[in-house]
Amino acid sequence: MEIQFIGAAQTVTGSSHLVKTNGYTFLFDSGLYQGKRKVAFELNRTFDLFDPAEIDFIILSHAHIDHAGNLPSLVRRGFKGEIYSTFATKDLCSVMLLDSAHIQEKDIEFVNKKRQKQGKNPFEILYTEDDVHETMSRFVGVNYHREIEIREGIKATFFDAGHILGSSLVYLSINEKGRIIQFGYSGDIGRKNMPIIKDPEKIPDVEFFISESTYGGRFHESAENSEKKLAEVITKAFNDKGKIIIPAFSVGRTQELVYAINKIFKEKKAPKIPVYVDSPLSVNATNIFRQHHECFDSEISQFILINDDPFGFNELKYISTTEESKKLNDVREPSIIISSSGMCEAGRILHHLLNNIENPNNIILMVGFAAAETLGRKLIEGAKLVKIFGMERQVNAKVIVMNSFSAHADSNELIEYVNQFDKGRMQNIFLVHGDYDQQVKYKERLHHIGFNNVTIPSRGDVFVL
Repeated sequence: MEIQFIGAAQTVTGSSHLVKTNGYTFLFDSGLYQGKRKVAFELNRTFDLFDPAEIDFIILSHAHIDHAGNLPSLVRRGFKGEIYSTFATKDLCSVMLLDSAHIQEKDIEFVNKKRQKQGKNPFEILYTEDDVHETMSRFVGVNYHREIEIREGIKATFFDAGHILGSSLVYLSINEKGRIIQFGYSGDIGRKNMPIIKDPEKIPDVEFFISESTYGGRFHESAENSEKKLAEVITKAFNDKGKIIIPAFSVGRTQELVYAINKIFKEKKAPKIPVYVDSPLSVNATNIFRQHHECFDSEISQFILINDDPFGFNELKYISTTEESKKLNDVREPSIIISSSGMCEAGRILHHLLNNIENPNNIILMVGFAAAETLGRKLIEGAKLVKIFGMERQVNAKVIVMNSFSAHADSNELIEYVNQFDKGRMQNIFLVHGDYDQQVKYKERLHHIGFNNVTIPSRGDVFVL
């Protein structure tokens, strides 16, 4: 058995890891790389380390675009196997991948107009909506905790990762010529005691484990203080007669924010102000959340007994059309606008930032991770001047960072999760999905608690297990 690291190696985006065993070749995830536009453009199109047609199947951990967003590219370039995921992940991908295809089409149209004027050849589109439909036909839904034999000698079981709806940690039991290899893949590990979804579940003990390391050396504020701090931000915006602009991922973060704001208003912890969720994808994703109560934790299950809809209340309006989105520019009263993308790289959030970032009464509330070189990371790091659609804007609005809403485990939570494994059985832990400095800190902490073999692979590295 061997594994090759294709994406999210010493970086956070573009998760993809290739495994060869028993004569089969498969992938854990196939995500879009997000970062510098030119680099992303090349990486998402170029399969230089493998041929998509040679992949027998894919095991998908969850629906976030940095894990699932390049699946249609594989299909477009020859992949004909199955994609195994939970049912909730499958449903979320049905809307997220179509949204991604729409963005690809708009982006390539814009780029090719420029190239045409420069006398250059047009770029080929990454994938289309037709490619997405073909991709969805290849999904196989799997229940949590139900072992399935994907191929002879390769058995998989999905456990709840507690990251987003349907997210999974994957446990593999592989019989390779009589030797049983126990292998784990973390996908993205969530946090305990977060609203809506269940806590991360431990998978059985393994010999090899691929672990995410997004916050390998960073620490979140207490999740219990999230609502209190959010209530304080809302109160400040109300007093200053300003807007709160929240860049948020359409799946997971948006629903958590809506649920938290709903509770704050019901419990009268902050003045009620209008709330707008400006993202067609968020609207569709929220409808899917409503269909998967089996993924909910006990807190929201109790909430539903008293309240009909945890994702809807009087002050909340979901925005779908472009015309409705544009009208938000004319809103002068204190309000909250939640819009994607969370890294501020595309989507309607860019228009809201463009129109609101220079007003000192406004608040930009950053509630999630942003990769290096993205606009979101620049705002988090305190940039005073940014470019939006090529136009320079002064950052006069107050930027507030709340990592307590993060869906990723922090350093302590990652250590707590991995420390459940039998150290005597574990032969190697591979750290992926993290900036290198975070991985080094995480590796040192793992060594400290007794895991001696910890590897930080580079892109293209191959390991024989």
